[in-house]
Amino acid sequence: MKIKYFLSAALLCMFLHSCVVLSPKRYKSLVKERDSLATLAGNLEDTVSRLRADTMRLHHAIRDLQNNYDALNDKYNTLNNSYNSLNNNYNASSTKVSQLSTDLQKREAHLKEVEDILRKRDEATNALKDKLQKALLGFQQSGLTVDIRNGKVYVSLADKLLFPSGSIVIDARGKMALTQLAAVLNKEPDINIAVEGHTDDKKVVNLGQIKDNWDLSVMRSTSVCRYLTEVEKVDPNRLTATGKSQYQPIDPANTADARAKNRRIEIVLTPKLDELYNLITK
Repeated sequence: MKIKYFLSAALLCMFLHSCVVLSPKRYKSLVKERDSLATLAGNLEDTVSRLRADTMRLHHAIRDLQNNYDALNDKYNTLNNSYNSLNNNYNASSTKVSQLSTDLQKREAHLKEVEDILRKRDEATNALKDKLQKALLGFQQSGLTVDIRNGKVYVSLADKLLFPSGSIVIDARGKMALTQLAAVLNKEPDINIAVEGHTDDKKVVNLGQIKDNWDLSVMRSTSVCRYLTEVEKVDPNRLTATGKSQYQPIDPANTADARAKNRRIEIVLTPKLDELYNLITK
């Protein structure tokens, strides 16, 4: 609007200054020029208005872009912090996984060592059982059995094979069985020997120094240990004597046959497991 006003005023001044000498032709030319300038001024005003409007829009667009940039930059910083945190967690987890993997490999190697020793123990136990069964074959009809329980060899001898009724003195046939047993044991120095005495549930009466079934079971056990060590020269460091009395019966039935089964000496043979114990306690 200011441009249009300025141009009109300029044309008017020119016209007044030269109106005395202007010819009609010149006058028309000036009017035409004035109109052209007025149109130009209007166009310039429109252009200025558009430019101002465009400038305002650009300012708004720039402000919106700046806001979007700031928001994106905040998101980037947040994501970057999250990435760094995740990366640190990943590195820590990766280290932990590596450590756990190493520990697992050590445990697997340790387990394999234990399994190998247990396999050797089982092989030795089975071989010992076979040797004893062959050595004591002649006594198996007289109440002697050899079997494996929980990795141990159990040689079970009925009391009638070793002792007269109510006695703690080993008889001749019992000594023969123990001699055959000792011949195998003396060739197997890495076997620990536990001798367990067992009785039935009938009370002991009139047996002198033997007061009850505890006494009877312990004294029969020590009689066997003495014979093995003093006569058959089995290393006494390998032996343990225990009495179980009537409290670990094979057959709990209240019959003569059941009580006969329960009256027994069990010789429990266990391979020495020092190597296995050392592995387990590492």
